[in-house]
Amino acid sequence: MSVTTRIPPPSAVPPDPYVLSPDAVEAPPVSFGAALRRVGPGMVLAASIVGSGELIATTTLGAQVGFAALWIILVSCAIKPVVQGELGRYTIATGHTGLEGFNRVPGPRLGVSWMVWIWGATVTLSLLQVGGMYGGVGQVLNLLIPAVPVNAWVAVCLAITIGVLLGGGYERVERFALVKVGIFTVLTVCAAAVLLRRPEAMSTADIATGLSFTLPAAGLATAIAVFGMTGVGATELVMYPYWCVEKGYARFVGPREHSEEWVTRARGWIRVMHLDIACSLVIYTMATVAFYLLGAGVLNRMGVIPAEGDTIVVLSQIYTQTLGAWALWLFYLGAVVTLYGTIFASTAAHSRLFADAVRIGGGFERHDARSRLRWRSIFVVLLSVVPAVFYWFIESPVKMVVMGGLAQTALLPLIGLSVMYLRHVHLPPEIRPSLPTTILLWVATAVMLAFALYYAASRLGLF
Repeated sequence: MSVTTRIPPPSAVPPDPYVLSPDAVEAPPVSFGAALRRVGPGMVLAASIVGSGELIATTTLGAQVGFAALWIILVSCAIKPVVQGELGRYTIATGHTGLEGFNRVPGPRLGVSWMVWIWGATVTLSLLQVGGMYGGVGQVLNLLIPAVPVNAWVAVCLAITIGVLLGGGYERVERFALVKVGIFTVLTVCAAAVLLRRPEAMSTADIATGLSFTLPAAGLATAIAVFGMTGVGATELVMYPYWCVEKGYARFVGPREHSEEWVTRARGWIRVMHLDIACSLVIYTMATVAFYLLGAGVLNRMGVIPAEGDTIVVLSQIYTQTLGAWALWLFYLGAVVTLYGTIFASTAAHSRLFADAVRIGGGFERHDARSRLRWRSIFVVLLSVVPAVFYWFIESPVKMVVMGGLAQTALLPLIGLSVMYLRHVHLPPEIRPSLPTTILLWVATAVMLAFALYYAASRLGLF
């Protein structure tokens, strides 16, 4: 497929939000309502989150182990926002992007820090997840129009993704994210609510089993992968500061000044960011728990687990068995919106991050907005094509999503450690978090490290 990247003419290039200027500063909103109107990055992130991890991996885990891993879902959603918030705090207070922060982590360097290279390798592996989402969308569309093969539908989605994202700014991504998050989250929570009213599907004993803090031997790989990708996954943690920059949080604070006005401004926009994180936390936690309960309460009791060619057919039963046969078309619609929305949001984010990695490596200067847009367009094409090619070779959405999730689990503790380093060494002292928040950051990093080490030890046969 031949695609020509489109670069806007010089007059059409908007101001680069990555360049801080005293002229762009803005006082933070004071009232809750005004602050709520400035949220947005979390919704874009939720569009990336409520996708393959929830619809495919989380539901598959419930089908495999029943309610036993419910606690993993809750822990995964609860602990990562503190890391997300501290990385966002660093970006708002310093104006540095997430990868710029990683580039300051001490250790070996090959042009850039080893941490930037590790991030790039993990994202490349996580493209397997995106490929699984391409396959999921292709399977749904093939069920609707069987005359067109799944692989052909994947090619159609690939072309649409490239066409829509080339030249698209933050506002386009945010609007799409709000629609995507709203539709399927409401439908799935409703389906889970219906399930809760059926004692034969779920009981208090089932919930107690799910909160017993034991790792299921069966489905261990899926459980660890789900921990890595549900809630805020490793790749989403690194995405978030970029959406904060493009929303304007860092630009509104402006370049660092040794003044009380700057500190007040910075703390005010950090509070807006925390509200943004809290709103997205509520949404993706509800959706993730709902998917898991449907997998455990419906598919596990039926004894069916999604496999290669029937992933969507099996998953559709979480709707039809709770809402009725009429809900099949709702599931198809929701699956397409959810999976494709995640393809869209994650590709939009990763194209920005890889363009920034080129800049950090010396490819262009921070103020060179045209070069940033050009590299972003190049990566839109590459990061759209590679996942589709992965699916054409593997053709197993569940397997691809799990492999990508395991890679994210391995990256999580490294991100936690890097954020701890930035918090203690490079964050302006007057903007540093409170002691309780710092303790939570340490605890979250320790939990993420424990999950990664547990899986590695189990694979090595140490227990």
